[in-house]
Amino acid sequence: MHRWIDLDGVANMRDLGGLPTRDGRVIAPRRLIRSEHLQDLSPADVTRVVRELNVRDVVDLRTHTEVDAARPGPLAAAGVRHHHHSFLPEARPGLPPVDFLSENPDRVRPLKDTDYWTQHYRGYLTQRPDSVTAALAVIATSPGAVIVHCAAGKDRTGTVIALALAVAGVPHEAIIEDYLLTDERLDRVLDRLLEHEPYRTALRQTPRDEHRPVAHSMAALLAMVDADFGGAGGWLLAQGWSPGEVETLRTRLLEAA
Repeated sequence: MHRWIDLDGVANMRDLGGLPTRDGRVIAPRRLIRSEHLQDLSPADVTRVVRELNVRDVVDLRTHTEVDAARPGPLAAAGVRHHHHSFLPEARPGLPPVDFLSENPDRVRPLKDTDYWTQHYRGYLTQRPDSVTAALAVIATSPGAVIVHCAAGKDRTGTVIALALAVAGVPHEAIIEDYLLTDERLDRVLDRLLEHEPYRTALRQTPRDEHRPVAHSMAALLAMVDADFGGAGGWLLAQGWSPGEVETLRTRLLEAA
């Protein structure tokens, strides 16, 4: 199933509809959409997103630093509800910004290899579980489609999407396959980010290959959630969700039997 959504203002938007589950069902189309940032949507894009895709909610996982540097996204003026849930600890006054936004060329930067991204994804769950659960709650309760996005639509977005799909019963291999699709359009995404602050300087200081999705990074996150919590649903239960709320998320994503 062709899941890419081709618009003028984004390169990495796709519908998760059509992904299979272990029990023979599929994720319903026009329920869960992933994307990079939405600042460049054209008026025609906005019309399509609202009328054709039925998007009613946007989950923005960027930090306050990123949001403050950007103008309000065009979907806000169209009446689409926006929910901002930063996945990273926000820098306090006097402290440096989060690692990937730092513009200090003399600072020692970690090598963004597979282990780096694996630890990064785990960190979202341990450092900002409140934001992770809040993002999933929007998906569970929206009356229409939900777009989940960050800057590039790979890491923070990938983590939320992976947990949501895992709750719905999508096999790990299909979740990882979707995560890797971003690589097909990563160069276009990075070119777009270079036109925006606060990404411009930081991106010029790192090789592009460091930003490419690697299967092991997502596989390790899913394996950790399974081993420690019995799955994504178990992780949500450990964060205070009820079994009924987990089931609401699952059934919201699934196409009717």
